[in-house]
Formats: sequence, C-alpha cells, structure tokens
Amino acid sequence: MEIVIAGPKHIHFAKEISECIDDSAKVRGTGIARRSPEYIIEKMKLKRAVIALYNYKFAGFCYIEVWGEGKYVAHSGLIVSPNHRGKGLAKLIKRKVFNLSKKIFPDAKIFGITTGMAVMKINYELGYKPVPFSKLTDDTEFWKGCQTCKNYDILTRTEKTMCLCTGMLCEP
Repeated sequence: MEIVIAGPKHIHFAKEISECIDDSAKVRGTGIARRSPEYIIEKMKLKRAVIALYNYKFAGFCYIEVWGEGKYVAHSGLIVSPNHRGKGLAKLIKRKVFNLSKKIFPDAKIFGITTGMAVMKINYELGYKPVPFSKLTDDTEFWKGCQTCKNYDILTRTEKTMCLCTGMLCEP
C-alpha cells in the first residue's frame, strides 16, 4: 500500500473517486456530500489531497479544504474503496492528510463533520473534540458543500445548529 500526496499524475483516478463517494452514500444511506471529478482534480493540482494506491490502483482518498481565510481547515471526501475497507486504511489516510494540513496550515483549526462512527473514532485519536456547529467555520461556502447531502434540509431548518453529522474540532 502506498499513501502519498496526490498530484497531477493521479488525475486519472478522479472519476473513480467521485463514483466511489457517490456509491458509498447510496449504500450507507447516510449523508455524504458529493464531489465531481473536476472538483477532485482541482484538489490534486493544488497538492491538497492524499491518495492510497494498491498495485497502482485507487484504494482510498481524502482532501483538504481551507475556510475563513485560512483560519480553518477541513478534511473532506475521506473514502476507501470497497475492496480495501476494514483494514485500517482510512486511519492511515486521515493521519497523512492531518499531518499535511498541519504542515501547510500550522495555525489553522482543523475540523470535520461526519455521521460515521469510525471517522469519529479516528478524529478523536488525532485530538479532535466534539463541538457544536457554532464552533466551526462560519464561512458560507463551507455550508454550501452540504447541499448535495440528503440531510441538508435538517441543517437548513435548524439554521446550521444541528444535523445528523457530528462536528469535531482540533485546535493547534
């Protein structure tokens, strides 16, 4: 298994990654924001993504988002292909993207929102703490990313105070 910072040479995996995220949302029946291949390519070109490869094939992925003019960083799109689930790969990917975030944005608060218990556990082990959404970025562009989630109506009805996701924050 190879876990590396994704770059232009990995662009050919973007469609597969996008489809894997969509398929996972359907199978889990929970909210996962969808990401287009073009969006994923943008993150790869900026070298703000991590990709896991097994025998030169896509195995997992995660990318960095920057919010509030660099005061906040989020890890999004964490996905492991079905063939590689249950082996601890998500934890390795998350640690790599966490360390990359700290290197590029050392003063930023790192946060995430998730419905997955496995991701919550990984985040907790990295030093994240559960927080109310009010402690996360107030950058409206971040919350627009939730629009493709099937639970978006909950978020809007509660004026971004509650959802099925749990907000987690790691302060520098």
